[in-house]
Amino acid sequence: MLDRRTLLLGATALPLAAPALAQTSDWPNRPVRVIIPWPPGGSTDVLARIVADQLSQKLGQPFVLENRPGASGNIGMEAIAKSAPDGYTQGPATIANLSIAQFLYAKLPFNPETDFSVISMHWELPNVVVAPAQFTPPNTLREFIDWAKAQPKGVSYGSPGVGTTAHLSGSGFCDRLKIDGQHVPFRGAAQIIPAMLSGDLTFAIDNLASYIPVIQEGRMKAYAVTSPERWTTLPNIPTMAEAGVPDFVITSWCAWVGPAGMPRPIVDKVNAAMKEIAADPAVQQRFLQTGAKCVWSTPEDALAHAAKQRPMLAQMVKVSGARME
Repeated sequence: MLDRRTLLLGATALPLAAPALAQTSDWPNRPVRVIIPWPPGGSTDVLARIVADQLSQKLGQPFVLENRPGASGNIGMEAIAKSAPDGYTQGPATIANLSIAQFLYAKLPFNPETDFSVISMHWELPNVVVAPAQFTPPNTLREFIDWAKAQPKGVSYGSPGVGTTAHLSGSGFCDRLKIDGQHVPFRGAAQIIPAMLSGDLTFAIDNLASYIPVIQEGRMKAYAVTSPERWTTLPNIPTMAEAGVPDFVITSWCAWVGPAGMPRPIVDKVNAAMKEIAADPAVQQRFLQTGAKCVWSTPEDALAHAAKQRPMLAQMVKVSGARME
């Protein structure tokens, strides 16, 4: 979780970029390319578009979006990493890209720790334990756990792919509570939700943003959120600890990055604009409506946050048994 200290106070400074290139004072003087390593319509894409629009307004040049999905974000991240470090290529990098990929893949086309200039944290959101109301009798998480354990053929849980926080959350949940759970990967929530509503999939512990409409419509039961506190727009959903499963805190998050070696003056200029964006109540409201929280941090704090989470996530990958070539 990004606490106030992480976001606002600053941590020990870490190397971020090479010495500033000449002629950075007039940056940007042409459009900036924003590579989104995920498909259109998902939470990362939607939230990146909000920020890109705001950056365009504040910095006076278009921030032009380009979706480069594939390989769990690795294709788009490689494109960012291998771009010229002149400030004209940027994009969102999620927890999957910066803190999970190196434990999941036998080989990556980039180094998550050294190949990016991390500018600021961008957003954060919890996962939510959800199950279809039509096919799932339990009304509380504890009841759901007992019910799931009693299923003679076990249960299934969905995720947007191997190694995502939804996969690792579901795997860790079943392992810890001794539930016979089978992981079923999909391309995204747009496929997971219909599978649950048709009775083909038992549950998911997936990003809250994708499930708010079906929760509010009553088609999904929401048993708990994986954040340390209840979510602002859905205050009736308990946390995992409140629901009887303590020490189960995992949130999805995203940072705004460019290739390694971006001049520090450019990094600072974008960071200052993102601080203004995160402080704007209208922007905060737009993020909350999509199920996320708009956040800001120093570059050093963003690096420290990604590093701090890696040991926990490495263990979760190990428990899941996931491995990608």
